[in-house]
Amino acid sequence: MSALAFPGFAPDPAQAADIRLRVLSLGAGVQSTTLALMAAHGEIGPMPDCAVFADTGWEPKAVYEYLDWLRSPNVLPFPVHIVSAGDLRADLIAGARGERWASIPAFTRTVTPAGTELPVYDEDENGDLVVVGSRTVKTDRVGIGMIRRQCTGDYKIVPIRRKVRELLGIAGRRSPKFPVVEQWIGISLDEALRMKPSFESWQVNRWPLIERGMTRNDCLRWLERHDYPLPPKSACIGCPFHSDDRWRHMRDHDPEAWTDAVSVDAAIRTGFRGIRGEIYLHRSAVPLDLADLSTEADHGQLDLWPNECEGMCGV
Repeated sequence: MSALAFPGFAPDPAQAADIRLRVLSLGAGVQSTTLALMAAHGEIGPMPDCAVFADTGWEPKAVYEYLDWLRSPNVLPFPVHIVSAGDLRADLIAGARGERWASIPAFTRTVTPAGTELPVYDEDENGDLVVVGSRTVKTDRVGIGMIRRQCTGDYKIVPIRRKVRELLGIAGRRSPKFPVVEQWIGISLDEALRMKPSFESWQVNRWPLIERGMTRNDCLRWLERHDYPLPPKSACIGCPFHSDDRWRHMRDHDPEAWTDAVSVDAAIRTGFRGIRGEIYLHRSAVPLDLADLSTEADHGQLDLWPNECEGMCGV
């Protein structure tokens, strides 16, 4: 696919002269790895000054191994910095003990027992909701919801931004009013809805794979043509966005990670500040080792997390 396939997504030439640092957000998954290696081949430019990998402390072993390969001599012509805001796994367990925590998009299960009286609402003449009566729940009612996600910001975005400011030499100083940093993000054409502009006045985001009209499959084919090892799928071991297929693959092919996920799932059931229901990693809101992961159970089910974390999760 030509580099001019989607010229509307190309960088603004007027901003290029002010860019002092080009940073690639690296998740060590398919898209961001392809992006890094294409830059190394000179197929996408200008050459990044560095890549930054935000380590949550709970990445799969295969991701760490692949990251070691990327950082080995003669693979990439630019450095890969590893940053961290702490151990997400340890902080999650601490949160279940009532300590401060960064919320992950886990599932909550609440049970309204049979016989419970619930209020019935209606609107008054001003359009406000008012209680007009009550009704009794005849059978136990189970509700499943998802709590909000803070882990992306706390464990990915913030440490990467802190490192970029350090490399730029503006840590602890006033930020420029115009873009001086270009951040490359490994989002491919099939997930273009995940594109978001930078909220920092001093930074502009760039999506080179989308500029070239490349999908995730295009990335895989590029890696295969160049005889590179294929990256593992990048996401935290216990990410609640995993599909049943992903959980099943972990259970059957990575027993160490599966055991870890099951133990964390059991440890986080209750105790979190501000959370009334029980917490689960699986979307069915049952213990992970009891969840139905059969192929029949997830027939036609979409993965809530379509591809890779790619260093920035859903950003």
